[in-house]
Amino acid sequence: MRELSVVGVRVELPSNQPIVLLREVDGDRYLPIWIGAVEATAIAYEQQGVKPARPLTHDLMRDILAALQAPLRAVEITELKENVFYADLLIGDGLRVSARPSDSIALALRVGAPIRCADQVLTEAGIVIPDEQEDEVEKFREFLEQVRPEDFAG
Repeated sequence: MRELSVVGVRVELPSNQPIVLLREVDGDRYLPIWIGAVEATAIAYEQQGVKPARPLTHDLMRDILAALQAPLRAVEITELKENVFYADLLIGDGLRVSARPSDSIALALRVGAPIRCADQVLTEAGIVIPDEQEDEVEKFREFLEQVRPEDFAG
């Protein structure tokens, strides 16, 4: 397993499909995962520090885990089958719950849990961005600073 950090979310054109971009902490590969608009909004809200008046689903999950004293220890992106990513939530003392990566990432951001990815998944789906394209990543980061969660509303 390799640890990843969340670069951010954006809308992929021309399909208008949201994407979350992850990056290896100790490497140079990026992992793009296409996600739903609701999950993109949840990730963007947390990254931008937006606190809704009432808890969103991922906030509720965070609060339930805290109330049960069952901390989220980590998120692991475990498989890629037929272009579908699979993830597990590692909760408490060894409980493993299957979840979508997008929901897992949104929850991990809320509790500060590490996000990890199986080497095989990174080998299969990870991309290396050449130096000449690093300015594209910088543009992406600038985009993330300007985008609002409402931009992901379907």
